Amino acid sequence: MKSWAGWLKRRLRGPLLPAPPIQVRHAEHSMLFSADDEPAQPDDYLLDLAALAIARARVLDLDEVAQRMKTPPYYPQIWPGEHYQLLTAIVQELAPTVSIEVGTYTGLSALSMFSHLPPNSHLVTFDVTPWRTFEDTVLTDAEFANGRLKQEITNLGDRVTFDKYAEVLRSADLIFLDGPKDGVFEQQFLDHLSNLQLVKQPILVFDDIRVWNMLRIWREISRLKLDPTSFGHWSGTGLVHRVDRGWCT
Repeated sequence: MKSWAGWLKRRLRGPLLPAPPIQVRHAEHSMLFSADDEPAQPDDYLLDLAALAIARARVLDLDEVAQRMKTPPYYPQIWPGEHYQLLTAIVQELAPTVSIEVGTYTGLSALSMFSHLPPNSHLVTFDVTPWRTFEDTVLTDAEFANGRLKQEITNLGDRVTFDKYAEVLRSADLIFLDGPKDGVFEQQFLDHLSNLQLVKQPILVFDDIRVWNMLRIWREISRLKLDPTSFGHWSGTGLVHRVDRGWCT
């Protein structure tokens, strides 16, 4: 059933959605929304965090991370345009004790964050696929040796599975959400997260918020949020604060 749905989506995309008007390496369909009826605005804390992180990102050097990549583009060196320097700058600014990443993939974000965490802090990265299975992974056993970086292989979209990790999720200072962008998982994760009794007030960094499948999810978050995409990922970067107040209207 899933394969047929994917086939149908690919067949319909051509006639229904136009091709890019210029030649580019990678393109995604998106849409522009009015701002006057936006259900959420940033607070001073988010504005200050973004400004401070942008200033840090301007002078941040992630060459050591980029050098682990086998082929270009070397994303950690691309800023603005890619989120790695902004994400790492947010880590530096927040100095989180517990950080959560949802979506390990090749480990670029995990390594960028982990390499700038304060001493005695921890990063738990979640994925449905082990990092070792990717030929172009930038992670090595060395990062996992002392236990400060840990990968959990699980699907946090499932409520029963999510609840198994409630304790570590509840203690997070920072959550980086970089899931499959299928328009389903991210909403499930946010719904589960909203039911936790959060110990802290974590900052949620939301990747790819301007990708078609993510437009509704991001728009409907009705609490304190900010879109600093021009200084983050070209496909969209979002920041959310005070997630303990709930997510959506």
